[in-house]
Amino acid sequence: MRFVDTNILLYAVSHAEDEQAKAAKANEILAARDLALSTQVLTEFYVQATRETRPDALSHEQAFALVEAFLRFPVLPVTAGLALRAMQSCAAFGISYWDAAIVEAARQLGCEQLLSEDLGDGRDYGGVHVLNPFARS
Repeated sequence: MRFVDTNILLYAVSHAEDEQAKAAKANEILAARDLALSTQVLTEFYVQATRETRPDALSHEQAFALVEAFLRFPVLPVTAGLALRAMQSCAAFGISYWDAAIVEAARQLGCEQLLSEDLGDGRDYGGVHVLNPFARS
């Protein structure tokens, strides 16, 4: 199973002309069945997708419907235990808490691969390997 970071979901709904190759790749990824998410990813998606300053902002209804559709994948809730492990990973790997929470959610779900544009393509976070799918487009 592969864990999907927020940026994959955001590219999937992008209408920006300069992001169309990434949008196509993101939608190709989301057509797979071997994906997993966390509630952090879903809430980040909703907040960013509906942000008023976003040129192609989604309405509440559109974003909510997409979040409901993403529930077809396993979704890990953010718990106190996950937060504590993320804090440890934050210190161990020198990454932000939010990135560490993504890494730890992937680990807890048993995902060895984390699809992300933000966490360093090829980087290994203690057995969770980052793959930037857009670096290979």
